[in-house]
Amino acid sequence: MLNLLLFGPPGAGKGTQAIKIAEKFGLMHISTGDLLRAEVAAGTPLGISAKQLMDKGILVSDEIVIGMIDSKIEKNLSGKGFIFDGFPRTLPQAEALDKLLSDYEMPITITLALEVDEEELYKRISLRGKISGRVDDQDRNTFLKRMDVYNKETSPLKEYYKKTGVLVTLNGIGEIDEIFNSLSKEITAKL
Repeated sequence: MLNLLLFGPPGAGKGTQAIKIAEKFGLMHISTGDLLRAEVAAGTPLGISAKQLMDKGILVSDEIVIGMIDSKIEKNLSGKGFIFDGFPRTLPQAEALDKLLSDYEMPITITLALEVDEEELYKRISLRGKISGRVDDQDRNTFLKRMDVYNKETSPLKEYYKKTGVLVTLNGIGEIDEIFNSLSKEITAKL
């Protein structure tokens, strides 16, 4: 089973690349944002708990998110593997995901980290905001706050995955297909 983490700062292209990778390698794409929306829409017990928190403006707990991931994995154990997009974001989440995957005897195969400089990230996010109409994506202060959170909470995971021997760092600047081909080569090398 092939299990991938796609890692990088906001605007690095994780979502775009995760969809392409999932299609090419036949993997189940797990995006925590998509999972939350699906569980809420389905009215599951986890979804109801998540909605109550979100309605109050409170972040959904790691326990609820891990529960949703567990549910998704359990329903798709006969597949070729999973690609985790945008999760984990903190060391406790990484440790919880490792424990969950260990319970299924299917560790992370490779963590692909997209490296993109901050100015390029801001250009991408502000363009996305103009296209989507999302005002928060067009605000430089909001972007800087997101980068601060990423640098403090998420970026340290690179060292965590480096220590486990599964981290591969790639240049995330270039054409979408160019980056996809680089990612694909690294994944193919692990098959």
